[in-house]
Amino acid sequence: MSILLTSGVVPTRAGHLNPCAKITAIVLLGVPLLLSIDLVSSTILLAAELVALPLLGLGPRLLGRYAWPMLVGLGGIVVANLVAGGSIGSLGVVTVRLIALALPGLLLVLTTDPVHLADALVQVWHAPARLAYGALAAFRLIPLLAGEWQSLRRARRARGLDAGRNPVVAVRLAAGTLFALLVVAIRRGIRLAAAMDSRGFGVRRDRSHARPSRFSRVDWAFVAGTAVLAAVAVTVSVGTGHWHFLFA
Repeated sequence: MSILLTSGVVPTRAGHLNPCAKITAIVLLGVPLLLSIDLVSSTILLAAELVALPLLGLGPRLLGRYAWPMLVGLGGIVVANLVAGGSIGSLGVVTVRLIALALPGLLLVLTTDPVHLADALVQVWHAPARLAYGALAAFRLIPLLAGEWQSLRRARRARGLDAGRNPVVAVRLAAGTLFALLVVAIRRGIRLAAAMDSRGFGVRRDRSHARPSRFSRVDWAFVAGTAVLAAVAVTVSVGTGHWHFLFA
């Protein structure tokens, strides 16, 4: 996750899409993947995603660079299910579904500027500015807190507080460092909240926007194409008799 947070936005063709269009596409693809446990619909959606991602600018090189943490986590889930007694066939279905769910999310994270995402949520979906820009500010604080964690660890090591090879001492020092990081986060949050309130983020009235965010024809076409793809996957699965409703 830290790799994705500090890598910045990857310049691709998908970066020109409205963030709300990409979120809508994720929902449209996620609904059939979450409602059924069949292999047909998930395979169709995964194959379509693997074809579409290079067209949107995420080729094999970029996927190999940024998707490996997702693959490591997926491997851990598969191993855990296998140890718990899952069959090879069910593990294959779960693996395909998880990859099909994760790839659109990876596209959103890598190609979306958080500032543009907050602008789109406020202007397109009319989300409250306090919530949207507050979430943006919190997201921006995550890399800063990661840096604070490293600084706290170096400061403690400089004062001679080192656990060595003792796991008990290591846990105790980590707990102390985590508490210090919590104090730093609260102080930063209070200062940031005061700064945002002083700039009118809590005022309930029409706001002007420096960066207009609108749905273009390309965005509508992208959403419509995603909806058609999800409908085709469900139709083929139902028609071939493989559709298996999750709650049936």
